[in-house]
Amino acid sequence: MKAALALEDGTYVEGKAFGAEKTAVGEIVFCTSMTGYVEALTDPSYKGQILMMTYPLIGNYGVCREDFESDGVKVEGFVVKELCKKPSNYRSEMTVDELLKSYDVVGIEGVDTRMLTRKIRVFGSMKAAIGVGVEREKLIKIARDQPFISDIDLVDKVCVKEPKRIDVGGKFEVVLIDCGVKMSIVRQLLKRGINLTLVPFNFPAKEIIEMDPDGVFVSNGPGDPARVKETIETIRSIAGKLPMAGICLGHQLIALAFNAKTFKLKFGHHGSNQPTKDLETGRVFISSQNHNFSVDEKTLPKDFEVTQINLNDKTVEGLRHRDLPIITVQYHPEAGPGPHDTYFFFDRFVKMLREW
Repeated sequence: MKAALALEDGTYVEGKAFGAEKTAVGEIVFCTSMTGYVEALTDPSYKGQILMMTYPLIGNYGVCREDFESDGVKVEGFVVKELCKKPSNYRSEMTVDELLKSYDVVGIEGVDTRMLTRKIRVFGSMKAAIGVGVEREKLIKIARDQPFISDIDLVDKVCVKEPKRIDVGGKFEVVLIDCGVKMSIVRQLLKRGINLTLVPFNFPAKEIIEMDPDGVFVSNGPGDPARVKETIETIRSIAGKLPMAGICLGHQLIALAFNAKTFKLKFGHHGSNQPTKDLETGRVFISSQNHNFSVDEKTLPKDFEVTQINLNDKTVEGLRHRDLPIITVQYHPEAGPGPHDTYFFFDRFVKMLREW
């Protein structure tokens, strides 16, 4: 079955459909990871986006549910150069085509992902549409007419709807504000003897404090952080009363709660090979990242210290409050997929809980 991909600038490319045969819209972004497509497809942070992989062959090791980062596929659409139809891996339970079909998500293969990636790098992320059996001009119009990602509320579509407790008999009790948390984050916290209570992004601060936890963790998630006002207000109410950590969207929300500002990156950071420098030690590590927005360093209050930066564009990758027990990182220390260089962030959080 033929399919096509259209961008808001009028770009139109044809290919072959896989997954669900439907029309889908979203902001197109590229991911530079060579592996980890299962984790990327199921990452809630990609909600509202069409994901394009820069590595040309996708699907060669199949799909294993153990690698899921959530309860299913979260991307709006999937774009690859070549899709492997017959994966070779003893862990594989299904093909990528079967995975996308089971979650009603459309994919397109046989397109020039290198050309599209170069275009996005030059002109920035764009609104896009994948269509099966849709005329050229109509598909371009569909891509153009959709709302910008900054105008869409996405967090409520990927978070828990009511509190969920996970007890591992650990020493610490932590409330995790779920804005679209990856399961790798949950696993890293549980592994360190932390009992978790996941709560929705709009859960009242008063009820969190009444739970009497040892700390609060603010998760990753999709979309524009400025739209997640409920979580920002919750953070403001809790800050200073309990140790707090944030990852990705959580990092941005904590900064916004202290009246800093965020801005949209030209094409975002999506991949598992982003160089990050720790300003205190001088150490450089490779990090896994997935975000379109960044904290504006110039707007940070003097109470915050920038602890890490991205060596590609010098954007903020880590923050620490000078007086309060608050630490954040923009990248994904849990990886999933990616290198394990930054697991130490979770150890720092545990140290903060222990010393509070």
